[in-house]
Amino acid sequence: MTSAIRPRTTTEEARRPGRWLALSVLVLAVLLVAVDATVLGLATPYISEDLAPTGSQLLWIGDVYSFVLAGLLVSMGSLGDRVGRKRILLYGAAAFGLISVLNAYAHTPEVMIAARALLGVAGATLMPATLALIRNLFHDPRERSLAIGIWGATASAGTAVGPILGGLLLEHFWWGSVFLINLPVMAVLVVVGSRLLPESRTPEPGPWDLTSVALSLAGMIGVVYAVKETASHGPAASALAAGLLGATALYLFVRRQLTLPKPLLDMRLFRSRGFSGAVLADLLTVLGLSGLVFFLSQYLQLVQGRRPFEAGLAELPAAIGAVAAGLIAGRTARRFSVRSVVAGGLAAIGLALAALTVIGQSTGYPLLGAALLVVGAGAGFSFTVTADVILSSVPKEQAGAASAVSETAYELGAALGIAVLGSIVTGVYRGFPAPPGTPATAHESLGSAVDAATRMSAHTAEPMLEAAREAFVDGLTLAAGAGAAVLLTASAAAWFMLRDEKLPTT
Repeated sequence: MTSAIRPRTTTEEARRPGRWLALSVLVLAVLLVAVDATVLGLATPYISEDLAPTGSQLLWIGDVYSFVLAGLLVSMGSLGDRVGRKRILLYGAAAFGLISVLNAYAHTPEVMIAARALLGVAGATLMPATLALIRNLFHDPRERSLAIGIWGATASAGTAVGPILGGLLLEHFWWGSVFLINLPVMAVLVVVGSRLLPESRTPEPGPWDLTSVALSLAGMIGVVYAVKETASHGPAASALAAGLLGATALYLFVRRQLTLPKPLLDMRLFRSRGFSGAVLADLLTVLGLSGLVFFLSQYLQLVQGRRPFEAGLAELPAAIGAVAAGLIAGRTARRFSVRSVVAGGLAAIGLALAALTVIGQSTGYPLLGAALLVVGAGAGFSFTVTADVILSSVPKEQAGAASAVSETAYELGAALGIAVLGSIVTGVYRGFPAPPGTPATAHESLGSAVDAATRMSAHTAEPMLEAAREAFVDGLTLAAGAGAAVLLTASAAAWFMLRDEKLPTT
């Protein structure tokens, strides 16, 4: 009876009026999340000086957002499929804006940690909902590919705008200003989005299983925490215990999804080789890149002596490459093939990372800029097409959950990348030969060495800094080589797993 009265998809529905204006609302949310992910790193020294957190508290301020975000992405994506993607996006956006005020005016480390955790809850509602709404706004596959390209290009632009905007704000205002910039953007998103965005949800979703939510949250937080703690402090009993608990929770989560009639996440999605191949490509790409991205700003500022604003500008070619490639990725994949575009993009990133293995302390900008441009273009091609494959592989009713899987792959890849590649940089750095009189704290990080140098005599500080910078660059080049190997492996995997994958044309 229901099928008899269900309206058919017409040309007018496929080309919904106002869809491009609605897309502009969605990319506002993406831009905000991308900017917010990068500005905290610049503000951390100021927060540390003002709030005086302990070393452990400072780590939690930096990490708790990503812990909570990674743990809730799948749950929030599934919740959006059930209660309405527009509703969860607008509520999440409003919450993100209000909690940003709490972050800006946090007066103790404990309040700051709690505020960052709440921001992670709100952030988890935004990214899956934006991509899922694109799936429901654009029924024409070619238009949807372009829309996904714009979505991905905006995320890439946001990661570049973050350091530039943050640098400008921190040079003229107090550190809380990097959070308050969220307010006007969120206000526009909520007001305009409430009018332009169509509501969409799964017709018969079933209950939102709270046990699955708890298992997903515990599993992802446990695994990500274990990875990050091991990277920061080496193997420890607490990290091992967290990792085992997280892995057990994820195992129980998968078991439960296979038995529920209406699961939080349909595990049958992974039976599609295209879906699994796209998710794996995303995870490996972020894994191989995140170590470089994490340490590149330190290289530009602490090794080459650039100011935060200048360092942000220096990273701009990556965003330019990503934006340009993202806008033509769908068309290119249809003209050639999905696997050639994804595998080719990943190979290009791998070769660019390999080129960075020859950098030194005084390497000129042309090599860095060219490598970053190639990295951005390769990522733009790969991420845009894999997002399109993931959305095209599932019914639109499951778009939120599928989008959340994609975003979770990014978060897990970032955690693993910083852990694995970060441990290479840290391991090489900590063993640098220090002259007599060098404090032990100088071996913790290059930032600590620079800070320690301000309290040392010139004849001791200069050789210490020279040795520290040389060791840091040695570690960075090794990490770039390891990242290149990961990306070339990901390219080969994508070539085989996406062998018969095609983007829809009608």
